[in-house]
Amino acid sequence: MQEELNQFERNKVWELVKRPTHLNVIGTKWVFRNKMNEEGSVVRNKARLVAKGYCQEERIDFDETFAPIARLEAIRMFLVYAGKFEMSMMGEPTFFLGLQVKQLKNGTFISQTKYTRDLMKKFGMEEKSSVKIAMNTSVKMDVDADGKHVDQTRYRALIGSLLYLTASRPDITFAVGVCVRFQSAPKESHVTADKRILRYLKGSQEVGLWYPKEGGFKLIGYSYSDYAGCRVDRKSTSGTCQMLGNRLISWFSKKKNSIATTSTAEAEYIAAGNCCAQVLWMRQQLRDYEVEQKEIPIMCDNISAIAITQNPVLHSRTKHIDVRYHFIRDHVEKKDITMEYILTDKQLADIFTKPFFEIRFEELKHELGLIELS
Repeated sequence: MQEELNQFERNKVWELVKRPTHLNVIGTKWVFRNKMNEEGSVVRNKARLVAKGYCQEERIDFDETFAPIARLEAIRMFLVYAGKFEMSMMGEPTFFLGLQVKQLKNGTFISQTKYTRDLMKKFGMEEKSSVKIAMNTSVKMDVDADGKHVDQTRYRALIGSLLYLTASRPDITFAVGVCVRFQSAPKESHVTADKRILRYLKGSQEVGLWYPKEGGFKLIGYSYSDYAGCRVDRKSTSGTCQMLGNRLISWFSKKKNSIATTSTAEAEYIAAGNCCAQVLWMRQQLRDYEVEQKEIPIMCDNISAIAITQNPVLHSRTKHIDVRYHFIRDHVEKKDITMEYILTDKQLADIFTKPFFEIRFEELKHELGLIELS
């Protein structure tokens, strides 16, 4: 309790004022909790002094309520800058909003090792053999109309568990995204694909994101699209990722909502638009750390897509593309971002759009900063 009070005094986050006579005063309460490590052992006791917000009455003390949500990208960005903040008296963080955090002299390691182990027990995968890749490159998943139906509730529980794990495991993002598409009518073939992801995780439980202390903080985006890659409806799958120097901060893999795009260039252009929106949001967040980013590069391996963002003549021929994606050209003109060409074999976002053989899969994991901490 004294440590908590010392934190208030040291950080200067409060100001003592006279008690108002025309307002209700909210009392305070001490909340006590045990802090545990990844094995579940108690490592220290915690005390927090909190306001009794539950004592307030609607329409008397407040009219609206707000539930602030921490975006995962913001959490990772904060952890990148954690060797820059003063250490608290409570010591180094080991868990941070569901992520295991290990701070070392040369960097920070983020993982969900304990959660992965629990997942193996929950779904009975402890005795199963492991595999090297999350999705078989020779298997093309579809609706499997003639396949045997399985328990939809259990399938969705497994999918939800895997989605939570993508917070620190971008290497399974695409595979999980494909399995998500068949939640409405899952078949045995889809469960087999899910269990393959679990078998892959079984052999890589200690893998996590490595944020080295050394290196710059230049923001850079990667954008890619697998044109008409979905076997069921021939919609394209977009993949983007954003790096701060050599640290992976944000990523996503998403199948398009429609098949309006009629060329690879258009699919790549739309993917770049999504990447641009995320990059601009991250730029705004970085200003809180007093870091200003200008002319942020977005790496794309399609020359035609780059030309659409720069050439007014080509741009006038693409009015059929949803207007919300055309804002990227405005930001290119303002020099907020730049579109730059990159060879396909250097395109990191490729891992979010299709399955790969083991060698290429491991190369991309390494480039994204996914390692197993020994």
